[in-house]
Amino acid sequence: MLQVASDSTMPRRSKYQPPDCVESTSLLKILRKSGRDELEKKQLDFLDRAAASTGKDDLEIFYAGDIELTARPSIAVIGTRKVSEDGKKRAHRFARELAERNVVVVSGLAAGIDTCALRSAINAGGSVIAVIGTPIDKAYPAANKELQETIYHEHLLVSQFPVGQRTYPSDFPARNRTMAAISDASVIIEASESSGTLHQASECMRLGRWLGISRSVVDDPRLTWPEKFLSYSRCFVLESTDEVLDKIYGK
Repeated sequence: MLQVASDSTMPRRSKYQPPDCVESTSLLKILRKSGRDELEKKQLDFLDRAAASTGKDDLEIFYAGDIELTARPSIAVIGTRKVSEDGKKRAHRFARELAERNVVVVSGLAAGIDTCALRSAINAGGSVIAVIGTPIDKAYPAANKELQETIYHEHLLVSQFPVGQRTYPSDFPARNRTMAAISDASVIIEASESSGTLHQASECMRLGRWLGISRSVVDDPRLTWPEKFLSYSRCFVLESTDEVLDKIYGK
């Protein structure tokens, strides 16, 4: 098993090596195969900018790697790019414990929580899905190019943006919508009042997906955003990995 090194020890190459083959499918096909298509089609808001540009009522998904991972139990581990040391530890532990229990870890390949979670799951021998806000032929941030290569070689790399397309700031909230849709739950490990992670939390509410918030976040008196989500019937406070799995999967 390939061990993914930390930022300080990972060797650097000058250029990202994109996958030789990028395939495509539709979001509806992914959701139907995984049993996550229980929502009305209109609730998934397929006719966003990316889908509307094709004139279709579905969203094309581009991928490299093992698409069968989308059919397995999966939880998105998400949070801030500017993560604290405690936040890193929580992300590492939760992702590792999910991997040890055969749950696929999903995240966005951003700096901070995303990177911690993906590396921890891989190093624990688990499987991961990275949902990125750029086309698959690009690596952002550049510091994660080797990690992104590992993921498309050995796991699954997903994007809703075709190869060669220009990247816009609005692509990242759109990416969060897709990540929420293909996961059974999204768990926020650490996030500020202005974190982009809150876009995904809102998508979980709209899509009827489970949403978890770390206890340390809920108890932080500086934060007001958790109150917005705690009243949502499928929102829970992250206390332990086993409690999360019991709530979501009944095991």
